[in-house]
Amino acid sequence: MVKIVNLIAEISTIWSCNMKRVLLLGLAVSYLFLSGCSTIPTDDIKVVSESDPKAKFSGYKTYAWLGSAGVLLDPEGQWKPADFDIDAEITFLINKEFRNRNMLETDKKPDLIVSYVLGVNMAALKKKVDPKSNITILKNVPQGALIVALLDAESGFVIWAASATAEIKNLGSEQAKKRLEYVTSQMFKQLPK
Repeated sequence: MVKIVNLIAEISTIWSCNMKRVLLLGLAVSYLFLSGCSTIPTDDIKVVSESDPKAKFSGYKTYAWLGSAGVLLDPEGQWKPADFDIDAEITFLINKEFRNRNMLETDKKPDLIVSYVLGVNMAALKKKVDPKSNITILKNVPQGALIVALLDAESGFVIWAASATAEIKNLGSEQAKKRLEYVTSQMFKQLPK
């Protein structure tokens, strides 16, 4: 949880200093992270979360957005821009999860503050078995991550954070949207009620 909090703090600093560039980067990055095929493969997606055991989640009724940020490691320029608004899609899906919990978005004294961070490492390596030689080799397998954090608006402390990691699959925008929906639903299944 400490690592997630530190990452969120770093991203908040980046966000406030370079908001427009980071947002555009995040939009492009998340397209790669979340695109998949029509059957929306999910076996590569791993979702984990942590929550503050002292937080009374049933008492939270309203929320407001802090923002979002993105981080891209792409030394060879492999990523392709999304053909839809990724930021709007993620925001819509998270709002949908809150609506499913009967929570309302507000700009006046919210109970929770919501933020997310996208990241892509196009240079990631993974151990793979070469089918021809049956030898384990390192292979370039681009990886993506999405972190969603909820902060108690009164205290400013993170009370819940979820992260999803996955291999990047460049298979189209409709599949990307379906993987986005899968990721957010899996994250919010882990949010205490």
